[in-house]
Amino acid sequence: MSEDSGKRQDSQRGISRRNFLGTMGAGTLGVAVSGRAAPAQGAVAVASDGTQPVTLRINGRRVDLRVEPRWTLLDVLRDHLELVGTKLGCARGECGACTVLVDGQAQYACMTLALEAEGHEITTVEGLMHGEELGAVQQAFVEEDAFQCGYCTPGQVVAAEGLLRGNPNPDLAEIQEGMSGNLCRCGAYDHIFKAVRRAAQLKQLGTG
Repeated sequence: MSEDSGKRQDSQRGISRRNFLGTMGAGTLGVAVSGRAAPAQGAVAVASDGTQPVTLRINGRRVDLRVEPRWTLLDVLRDHLELVGTKLGCARGECGACTVLVDGQAQYACMTLALEAEGHEITTVEGLMHGEELGAVQQAFVEEDAFQCGYCTPGQVVAAEGLLRGNPNPDLAEIQEGMSGNLCRCGAYDHIFKAVRRAAQLKQLGTG
């Protein structure tokens, strides 16, 4: 996996898992010492069940829900919004099965806290369709037979979409680099690369 592909694992939002846990730890210590919790300026109210409100923009629509701070975007998509096209694979930012677009950039949902996603536009594989019609990348994967078991395919499709949004006409080396953060255990890479090239052609023709 290249260094560039690893950027998907780095949060581009203001809060990180480490910083969040550190902040929570400091707050807990203050309660233990003083016997009461003093509300911090701008603090978010946390319910007795440990959840707090969050508003997400997913596939062009607003979703209001309550989440536990530890929930990942992948947890919310699959378990609470039933958007199961985003797959659970390694759960540690290595396989790419959970790839979604965050503001048009490919990112691992398993390495993104749901709270981090607030204020950003999230696109899942379901959001690439045009009603009941496949998007350009999805259509290209069908045409080029770019899958075998199909488990990694949603993540591959979303990663390809992100690549083509940033580079509408990539050469083979750029396709290989752009898709290097997504693993295919079946080894269908040659067909995947052809599908990305075909998707670029379809987009140029205005079909997706």
